[in-house]
Amino acid sequence: MVENITVLRADPRTEKSNKQELKDIKKPYEGAKLLQDEHNKDAKLSPFQPRPPSLPKPVGLGMGGKNISFDEKVRGRRLRNSQESLTDPGETGSSTDSLKEDTSSNGQGLASGRPLDLPPMETPSFRIRTHSFSETDNEHSDPNKERLKPSRIILSPLQSTGTYPPLENSAASTSLRTTNRIDRDCLDYSAVGRRGRGSERLQRNLSDSRLLDTMVSDNTSVHSMKSTYSVLNPIRPRDVRNRSFLEGSVLGNGALLGAEELDRYFPERRLGIYVATWNMQGEKGLPCNLDDLLLPTDTDFAQDVYVIGVQEGCPDRREWEIRLQETLGPYYVMLYAAAHGVLYLTVFVRRDLIWFCSEVEHATVTTRIISQIKTKGAVGIGFTFFGTSFLFITSHFTSGDSKVYERILDYNKIIEALALPRNLPDTNPYRSTTSDVTTRFDEVFWFGDFNFRLNKARGEVEAILNQVMGADMSPLLQHDQLLKEMKEGSIFKGFQEASIYFPPTYKFDIGCDVYDTTTKQRTPSFTDRILYRNRQADDIKVVKYMSCLSIKTSDHRPVIGMFQVKLRPGRDNIPLGAGQFDRSLYLEGIRRRITRELKKREAAMKNQNNSTVCTIS
Repeated sequence: MVENITVLRADPRTEKSNKQELKDIKKPYEGAKLLQDEHNKDAKLSPFQPRPPSLPKPVGLGMGGKNISFDEKVRGRRLRNSQESLTDPGETGSSTDSLKEDTSSNGQGLASGRPLDLPPMETPSFRIRTHSFSETDNEHSDPNKERLKPSRIILSPLQSTGTYPPLENSAASTSLRTTNRIDRDCLDYSAVGRRGRGSERLQRNLSDSRLLDTMVSDNTSVHSMKSTYSVLNPIRPRDVRNRSFLEGSVLGNGALLGAEELDRYFPERRLGIYVATWNMQGEKGLPCNLDDLLLPTDTDFAQDVYVIGVQEGCPDRREWEIRLQETLGPYYVMLYAAAHGVLYLTVFVRRDLIWFCSEVEHATVTTRIISQIKTKGAVGIGFTFFGTSFLFITSHFTSGDSKVYERILDYNKIIEALALPRNLPDTNPYRSTTSDVTTRFDEVFWFGDFNFRLNKARGEVEAILNQVMGADMSPLLQHDQLLKEMKEGSIFKGFQEASIYFPPTYKFDIGCDVYDTTTKQRTPSFTDRILYRNRQADDIKVVKYMSCLSIKTSDHRPVIGMFQVKLRPGRDNIPLGAGQFDRSLYLEGIRRRITRELKKREAAMKNQNNSTVCTIS
């Protein structure tokens, strides 16, 4: 059997196609590429999806096939970072920009085989191994897409879970406690009185307003500002050239006694005056402590002016004035002191107010038949403060229960013979009379031992005192000689007196609170008084009117009055006192004050050293 063998001959075209298919089989599978393209399209829509890290470059192979050193690599990074900060101030450059700059900077690669250095927290886009850098750059060169890829992650601010504690409880440092606070010493009493004198508004100094925004508000800077900027109002050079303290008017700008200065020191235009009168009975020994006389504990603030009148004063007048200075301390200076025999009148003012006082004038009058005897009479002191004139008179009238007419004669002689003012201009001459010195001043205070008695028997007076002790004394004052004569208009015309709520100040046994136990058995009386008069109604307001019961070295009790007096701006053409005061008295009073404090400390130290501690063994 013969088999037919068919020889198959390969077709060259078919063989060629088969070889092409084998080559296609050997080609890499491109399905991953298609999947990755779809993935990239989705990534463009959501750029914040996590992406796999980039693959490292071949070791030692850069874009140009050059190996670079470590120094060149660091230098290139610095150059790239500086360029990014200059060209991208908002720091919103994309990761592809850094890659592009990396490929163009001298073709530098990584010799160590580590991945490319990218900005912090930056996620590069996924690249297939067969893709080149240029293809990646072309894919991400759209600027809109670059804005969607921040180079740094910006953290949101922390939110507190609860309320913050108070600053005082959580901050212990002084600098935190003084933040945004200006020291009260830098505040200034500017011209607030003209816009509303009844309010307590304060205007900040000009220097404070300039520093408010730029000052570092800690304790150190506040103290440094105090040393550089004064609490006083700044003065412009042109004001210094134009202003004159020798000539001026009420409306003059920058006048020393004008409205601007008055409102700065006294926004409510009220001056505090303290008046004290005391018949010392000529005692040589002064009280150990005068604080109760000048600085009573039931008052909140010390006054601006202290006026002390004494009748039958101690023999050593200078010692008395030194004791007053020692008690008032360094805040006050003695403006003036005058005397007429044993009548003493002393005026103290706050040391920063003496520049607004005029020259001080005084005059004396004796009411005795023989003028050489100066136990009875009056002494007066007059001066101008800003635009308000003051007159202070202390006097000692004739004594005796029934000598009311003689006391009226003493009063009339004083108001006619007291020659004041002499050189001071009258602030309101249309209301002045030549026969009454009290009409030639705006505010008048007359105080002393007037010696007016109660027209009542002693037994009846004591019975009434037992009923009204510490209350209104009107049942007793119905029998007062002075009030009766004032109502009839025979004495102290135009004067007023505050209501009396203290017991009679005369006559006590020395050293105790018992009225006269001698054979004379004098009736207790209100002999020591303080009266006041003003040209304008309601210029003087009474704050306190009382007696000082703790000082018992005399048969009289001192009487104290505190007042608020209305002030008005003045003119600069009055003769100024130019800050004159008794310097030697001031220094001696301060020296004694310091010595007294040192003795107290030494005594306290001795008491501590002498103390013993008992121990039980």
